[in-house]
Amino acid sequence: MHNIVYLDHAAATPVSEKVLAAMLPYMTGDKFYNPGAAYLPAVQVRREYEQAKDRIAHAIGGKGSEILMTAGATESINLAFTAVGAVGLDSEILVSEIEHKSVMEAARNARSDFRTIRVTSGGIADLDDLRKKITPRTRLISVALVNGELGTVQPLSDIAAMVRAERERRLAIGDASPLWLHSDASQGVGLLDVHVARLGVDMLTLNAAKVYGPKQVGALWARAGIKLQPIVVGGGQESGLRSGTENVAGAVGLAMAIEEAERTKSSELQRVGELKTAFIASLYHTLHEKAIAEPKKVAIIGEKKRQLASFIPLTITGIDAERLVFALENRSVLVGTGAACAASRGEHSHVLRAIGLSDEQIAGSLRITLGKLNTLENTKRAAEIIAEEIAKECHRQFG
Repeated sequence: MHNIVYLDHAAATPVSEKVLAAMLPYMTGDKFYNPGAAYLPAVQVRREYEQAKDRIAHAIGGKGSEILMTAGATESINLAFTAVGAVGLDSEILVSEIEHKSVMEAARNARSDFRTIRVTSGGIADLDDLRKKITPRTRLISVALVNGELGTVQPLSDIAAMVRAERERRLAIGDASPLWLHSDASQGVGLLDVHVARLGVDMLTLNAAKVYGPKQVGALWARAGIKLQPIVVGGGQESGLRSGTENVAGAVGLAMAIEEAERTKSSELQRVGELKTAFIASLYHTLHEKAIAEPKKVAIIGEKKRQLASFIPLTITGIDAERLVFALENRSVLVGTGAACAASRGEHSHVLRAIGLSDEQIAGSLRITLGKLNTLENTKRAAEIIAEEIAKECHRQFG
């Protein structure tokens, strides 16, 4: 990796050395036992598995009994949405129109109606639209803490206040029907506050793969009293909600990853913010040198004042971003073109369409996300290379 400049941390992060060291005994060492077995070494592993869940919960201000381990964020989201079916009432789900595909599909598959909440041109949930759309039938609202393509930090505390007000209104008229707020915090852990009480959420999705932990490991925190339905049935693990032999190494890895992220949060936020500033300055300086009219052709998208420091989403009007990605890879710079799962299928981003970008702008979009593999030196150099390749594409397209 030392020759490659990796600028796609929103898609995946490498497992940190501390996380790997914490996981190894449960895979190759003397703690490989099935935590469901009755003999003493397995009972100890069971105890350490529950301790890992306690550690995950503590990092977000919850209780270990409220943590459900899953195979990543997608399963966590699907599990959260079963709460709607579990109540068996005439119901409706509201999600922002720029949610990850997993949220959109989970909402469509839930046994209820679902509507989308509009967003501003900067990619922020429209609170007035949400206020108008909450009805007595609304059971679940899901808005990610950070949008995975734009990096926009959503006003969760304001949304939580609306949820509380609606609950109070219902109770005042004798309506005890539930209303929950779920958030996918996958992109926010390590840079933002994810304490569940301060966020005001009822359910929170975590994803180890975005925070220097193992892939296919996630968790759902669900406030006590919320009834969920199993997606995977069998042996009855995870309180009957997620059957299958527990991934002890994964739980320990997520615990270590989130603790490490919380310890370094302030310094890492400052560091990536400085890298972002340097990247943008280097990009535009090189574009000017190459005689590219960047205000017209190259723009950073998303609400700047509410954008996570690690995100630099770009649109280059008139350019084929996929071709640009391959050109950059040939120069050892790796970038994304939106949500990795959608990009792999060649789909246009529903997120960029929702904020009003044209087909031409969407086709020319790049997602650059900074992280621990980036230094000031390789970030500035990558910006220069990206600007040079943009210039080549522009001269090829426009002369």
